[in-house]
Amino acid sequence: MSTSQRVVVTGMGVVAPNGVGLKDYEAALRGGVSGIRFIDKLAELKFSCRVAGVPPNMDTHAKRLFSAEELMAMNSDMLNACVAGLECWEDAGFIRPSDGEDAEVDWNTGAIVGTGIGGLDTIGETLVPKTNAGKVRRLGSTMVEQIMSSSVSAKLTGFLALGGQVTTNSSACTTGTEAVVNGYRAIKDGYIDRVVAGGSEGSSHYIWAGFDAMRVLTRSSNDAPEKASRPMSASASGFAPAAGAGLLMLESLESAQARGANIHAEVLGGHVNCGGQRGGGSMTAPNPEGVRRCVRAAIKDASIKPSQVDLINGHLTATMADVLEVTNWSHALERGPGDFPLVNSTKSMVGHALGGAGGLELVASVLQLSKGFVHPSLNCEDLHPKLVEYDAKIPRETIEKTHDILAKASFGFGDVNGCVILRRWS
Repeated sequence: MSTSQRVVVTGMGVVAPNGVGLKDYEAALRGGVSGIRFIDKLAELKFSCRVAGVPPNMDTHAKRLFSAEELMAMNSDMLNACVAGLECWEDAGFIRPSDGEDAEVDWNTGAIVGTGIGGLDTIGETLVPKTNAGKVRRLGSTMVEQIMSSSVSAKLTGFLALGGQVTTNSSACTTGTEAVVNGYRAIKDGYIDRVVAGGSEGSSHYIWAGFDAMRVLTRSSNDAPEKASRPMSASASGFAPAAGAGLLMLESLESAQARGANIHAEVLGGHVNCGGQRGGGSMTAPNPEGVRRCVRAAIKDASIKPSQVDLINGHLTATMADVLEVTNWSHALERGPGDFPLVNSTKSMVGHALGGAGGLELVASVLQLSKGFVHPSLNCEDLHPKLVEYDAKIPRETIEKTHDILAKASFGFGDVNGCVILRRWS
C-alpha cells in the first residue's frame, strides 16, 4: 500500500447564504457581499437574535435537481449537502450517474460529509409533535433517514453511486475541516482514490435556539443584518447563525492526472486534536495549547515552515474568542504583528454555519488561492483594541494578488481543533 500519495482538490460545490454555486459565491466573496438577513420566524419566536444566514432560492435549486418524490425524503441539511455535492461532482469532471439497480457503482470514490446538529428541523416540526399526538403511523417511511445524521452523506451517495467509504463525522464547528483532514489522510495513505469531503448544516430555529439561550448569538444588529457578523470587531456581540454546505473533491494526484482533471489546489497537510478541556479549555472554550499544537502539527505534516504561510482563513466567529485565536496563531507560527500573514474571516459574510462552517470556508480558501484574490473581512472597522497591532494584516477590501500557501483552521465545542494547509496549484 502506498503511503506517499499527494492529494489535490479537483472539484468544489457550495451552498452559502451569499451565493449558491461557485460562480455566485466567488462573486460575493470578491464583492464583500453579506448573506445575513432578518428572519421573521426568529422575531415571531422572540429570539434575541433575529438575523441569520440562509441560502437563497433553495426551492428553485431543489426542483431543478431533484424529483418531487426525492424531495419528500430530504430536510434542509440533506438538501444543502446534496446540492453542493452534485456541483462538486460535476466541477470535478464527472457526470451524474443514472438511477436504477443496474447502474455502475464507483468503487474508487467515497464521501465524508459531516454535520453538526443535522435534521433537528424534522425532529422539531414533525417527529416530536406527531409522536406526542399519538400519530406515529403518520410519520411516514422516510422519517428515520431524515433524522439520522449520516443522511447528509448517505443521500448524496445514492445520487452519485459511490462505493468507497461513506461516513458522517460530527465535531461541532470543526466538523467540515475535520472531514477534509480525514479524507486527505485516506487518500494519502492509499486507501482510496477520491473522497467528497466537507460539511453541511440545515436552517432551523430549532438548531439555533440553544445558542440564543446561551447568549452567544448577536443581538445588536437586528435592524442592520449585513452589519451583524463582526469578527475581530470591538463591537462584536456574538455570531450570526447560518446554514449551508461546502464540499471538496479530494483526489490523489496520480488519479487526477490520469484522467486529465482540472486541479484547484493541493492539500499539503492537516491535523485534528483536542485540548482535553484542561488548561483553560472547556466544553465551550479552547485550550490555547491544544490550538497551537494543532496548527504546528498541520504545518509539520505539510513539510513547510511557519514563515511560508501567506494567508490565514480563521475560525473567527465574532465572539470574545477572536482575540485568543489570533494570539494562538501568532504563537503557533512564531510570527508577531510585523510579519503576520494576512488573515480574514469568511464568517463576516456568511455567518456561522456550525457543522457546515469549515466546508464553506475551505471552499472560500481554495477559491482565493486558485483565483488569486483575498476576500475582505467585513464589519471590523472598529478593530478590537487587542488586535489593533494586526490592523495592516486584516484586509477590509478585496486584494487581487496571488498567494501560495493558506492555513485554514476550525475550533469547536468540546475543545476540538482542526487545521488544513493548502497550496496554490501551478
